[in-house]
Amino acid sequence: MSYFALALVVLAIVMLFSVVKIVPQGRELTVERFGKYTKTLKPGISILTPFVERIGRRMNMMEQVLDVPQQEVITKDNAMVKVDAIVFIQVMEASAAAYRVENLPYAITQLCSTNLRTVVGSMDLDEVLFQRDNINSRLLTVIDAATEPWGVKVNRIEIKDLTPPVDITNAMARQMKAERERRAVITEAEGEKQAAIARAEGAKQSAILQAEGRKEAAFRDAEARERAAEAEAKATAMVSQAIAAGDVNAINYFVAQKYVEAFAELARNPTAKTVIVPAEMGSLVGTIAGIGELVGLARDQQQMTRAAPPPPPPPRPRGGTVPPTA
Repeated sequence: MSYFALALVVLAIVMLFSVVKIVPQGRELTVERFGKYTKTLKPGISILTPFVERIGRRMNMMEQVLDVPQQEVITKDNAMVKVDAIVFIQVMEASAAAYRVENLPYAITQLCSTNLRTVVGSMDLDEVLFQRDNINSRLLTVIDAATEPWGVKVNRIEIKDLTPPVDITNAMARQMKAERERRAVITEAEGEKQAAIARAEGAKQSAILQAEGRKEAAFRDAEARERAAEAEAKATAMVSQAIAAGDVNAINYFVAQKYVEAFAELARNPTAKTVIVPAEMGSLVGTIAGIGELVGLARDQQQMTRAAPPPPPPPRPRGGTVPPTA
């Protein structure tokens, strides 16, 4: 009896585990009845009919990443490039992914490989190198439409690596170097242009300021000469009035000033190598004294003429005839 009871306990445990199913989050299980799909178990606890229903496929409902192997593709302009990619998929319908395609990851990988060759082969090398976003969007549209009957949603496709041939890589490096050197030359020329413009603008402003300075200086010089001429005219008028009044000191000052100015001008002459100074500087004083005596005599005569009364007119004869003058 003990063995029979033990067998019943073991059978009950096996039946319990085969009937009660606990589905974890992110997974779904398909149920088959006599080999035919009947339903899908969602996350949680479920009970199956013993000896009739069994678990068919265990499907991963989380987003998965599949690696597309690297392959060589000939572009439209006959350039050989090596391309690989990664694809992000998510099973949306467990029954379709389980029963409509065999080996779902392998099928999607092969589908991505073939479409990758198709898309890259229809583009030039430059387009392949610089338009990866375009390639990704085209692949996503085609593969998502192809996997929709399988109950799979393709979220993203990304080109992971794209390697052109070595000779094309070297040519691209030389082209990049030449382009950068061209930009450097253009930048340097632009800098020199701006510097030349700045220097020309500075020279222009300097010339304008210098011209303004010369204009102001000429105006000041003209004003100074005008004032000097006015002062000279006033001094000459005062000296002339003094001479007319008989002032000897004014005459002496005027003659001495002109004499000294003439002698100074002679000394400043750059062509004169030798300046002869008069041996007798007293001649200047004698000249001034002689002029003073002449002026003094003229003044005395003028005063005597003013002081003497005018002579009376001669008597007029009665006979009406004027006697002849001797």
